[in-house]
Amino acid sequence: MKRLLQTLALCSLWALGAAGIASAQTATVAMPAATPVFGAQMFNGRFGSQSFTGFNPDYQIAVGDRVSVRMWGAFAMDLTQGVDAQGNIFLPSLGPVRVQGVRNGELNEQLQQHVKRIYRANVSSYTSLDTAQPVKVYVTGYVRQPGLYNGVSSNSVLYYLDQAGGIDAERGSYLQVDVLRAGRLRTRFNLYRFLMDGQIEHIQFQDGDTVVAHPRQHAVKVGGEAFNPYVFELAQATIAARELIALARPKPSATHLSIVRKVGATSRSEYHALADAAEVRIEDGDEITFTSDKAPGTILVRIEGAHQGERTQVLPYGATLGDALARVRPLPQANLPALQLYRRSVATRQRESLDTSLRSLETYALTARSATSEEAALRTREAELILKFIERAAAVQPRGQVVLDQSDAARNATLEDGDIIRIPERSSLVLISGEVLFPNAVVHDAKARVTDYVQKVGGFNQGADQSRLIVLRQDGSVVAATESATVQPGDEIMVLPKIDTKRIEITRGITQIIYQIAVAAKVLLAL
Repeated sequence: MKRLLQTLALCSLWALGAAGIASAQTATVAMPAATPVFGAQMFNGRFGSQSFTGFNPDYQIAVGDRVSVRMWGAFAMDLTQGVDAQGNIFLPSLGPVRVQGVRNGELNEQLQQHVKRIYRANVSSYTSLDTAQPVKVYVTGYVRQPGLYNGVSSNSVLYYLDQAGGIDAERGSYLQVDVLRAGRLRTRFNLYRFLMDGQIEHIQFQDGDTVVAHPRQHAVKVGGEAFNPYVFELAQATIAARELIALARPKPSATHLSIVRKVGATSRSEYHALADAAEVRIEDGDEITFTSDKAPGTILVRIEGAHQGERTQVLPYGATLGDALARVRPLPQANLPALQLYRRSVATRQRESLDTSLRSLETYALTARSATSEEAALRTREAELILKFIERAAAVQPRGQVVLDQSDAARNATLEDGDIIRIPERSSLVLISGEVLFPNAVVHDAKARVTDYVQKVGGFNQGADQSRLIVLRQDGSVVAATESATVQPGDEIMVLPKIDTKRIEITRGITQIIYQIAVAAKVLLAL
């Protein structure tokens, strides 16, 4: 039994480690999604699920079609007849009427003329195509499921292609889809015309017709600032750039296009302004990226907190913090020395740094070796706790605060687009949080030390690390909470948790992460 418990404990730890390493490897080697082929979105079953039953005036009546005839007046009749092998429908009192080859739009008039030859007065008629002829059509070539498919003669070529699973996006052509009748070309379809302009020719299928999707010959890949970032098929090996622009539809922000062209074993790059596209040629295999190559002219800066006036400022590119403050009208209670600046790029960098620390901690926790079954069981429980801590830490969102001081260097700091300047109000409180009995806000006392404030909220709890206290200023600066540290109004005293692990690497890693989260997000997490 002891041997079995030892084996189970070791396997449990190994499974945790393998899962963590596998997830890390997956995140490392994940490949970007392949660029989709333009046109592949067409065939998802929508065309194949519905037959075309609308009125097509150019449809020619064929053998097997069903025609509905209604007569009233001196002679009444209501029936539906199929077109026989000789191309006729038989009507009582009228005899056979030839309808094969008659356009659908002329069918009613043709029957009316025939009725008037028999009944010259007091008899009216109305004729319509009730059901088109059932047919079987071959679909082959570069489609996903070649075969023989049922339909009706009025269905479009899209119906039969969809029945066959659509064009093979990696090999088939959307520009050359042929319909063959008795081995001869009946019609050639360009499906891009349907996608871009909504135009497609309606033909009348017959039994034994064949739909053939030809292989793709030429293609280019488009990415970047475009509404249609797809792989596009080309009808020729070389086209003008303006033709590709009509397909890709660059976004209004796009100004240039870059071309990466493979020539043998080497690749060459070109860079052109969209205004010069008339002189640019695109070749088979090119990779085109539309870019926005614009010099920024202005930036938007958000002003929050204790001020009156506009909350958003439009500043010239390169404006400084001092330029923004010159437009601010602070309220009387504003605390300008504690000015706060938040920046998206800083928040992104804090997020990356935190993620790196979390991955390192995960590696330490999941790759440790155990010599005994008791140690393996301990490592397993410890790893589970650490993984839960990592999950909670990964959900924390850094604020991206930039530490400012009262020097001229801070006022000369260059602003970025999207910066948030916050002017806090003067406060008479000190916030105590973290591993204390009753986290709370306390009125500032100029004579009180850090430990005095902790005692005012009940003192340390059992999970507190009394040697690790930090003071967060309103301006984002961090001060070690020593005996000589001065506590200012508006400060926050954080008592960090005690980390109890058996390995120095894990203790160091968790402590570092707790510090990072405390400074970047003003949040304390305990193991």
